Amino acid sequence: MMPITSPKAVLIDLAGVLHTGDDALPGAVRALDRLRASGLPLRFLTNTTRTPSAILFAKLQRMGFTLAASEIQTAALAARTLVRSRALRPLWLVHPDIADEMGKSDDYPDIVVLGDMGTYFTYPILNHAFRLLMQGLPLMAMARNRYFMEPDGLSLDMGAFVAGLEYSAGVKAEITGKPAPAFFAAALSELGIGPADAVLIGDDLADDIGGAQAAGIPGILVRTGKYRAGDDRHPEIRPAAVYDDFATAVDALLA
Repeated sequence: MMPITSPKAVLIDLAGVLHTGDDALPGAVRALDRLRASGLPLRFLTNTTRTPSAILFAKLQRMGFTLAASEIQTAALAARTLVRSRALRPLWLVHPDIADEMGKSDDYPDIVVLGDMGTYFTYPILNHAFRLLMQGLPLMAMARNRYFMEPDGLSLDMGAFVAGLEYSAGVKAEITGKPAPAFFAAALSELGIGPADAVLIGDDLADDIGGAQAAGIPGILVRTGKYRAGDDRHPEIRPAAVYDDFATAVDALLA
């Protein structure tokens, strides 16, 4: 368990912490306003890879949240940044909604980049990726989350497809979103602070809390979204603190 001592910045997960689907969670809008009024710098970290960043920003604004587009860091944009910085020729296997944001797939790819395709995951698409991996191409995945919360309940996330390709092709995917240390490091670099000076609030014990704490950032777990009974008693990943929701976590931070 990592102590929380007067953080200089707060990293906040989005889905399951601030909202579910198109609806803000109770008290979250007002709590974010209080946190922002404190003057603490904020960054919003999300593994969502179905929604373009501009639409995600507009969606959060419609819910009543006050934030800047530059404060949102997505796993999809992290993947695009890595691909461009390495001058790679990607085959983008992504949801149609973010295809324009990612860019055109190369006719002769040298890497397979996987996002959450949702209902667009098909056997032919996955088999095409498998065959390229068997030819020696590396696999990059935007996330490996197990599930996420939708208005009608938990839904399967892209981690199952990442694991399937890894198993069948005998490869290991490079992850660009949470829990990759580089994802957290990018946020800290923008804020100009060290890991111990930040705190993360999330609902995913493994990718939010475990990932942050592996990067040296204390993690606060909230009992909303992906939270499952017993997460706060996990034998290996011990949150720095656990609260019922984002509002009560903010109350504790500002106390």
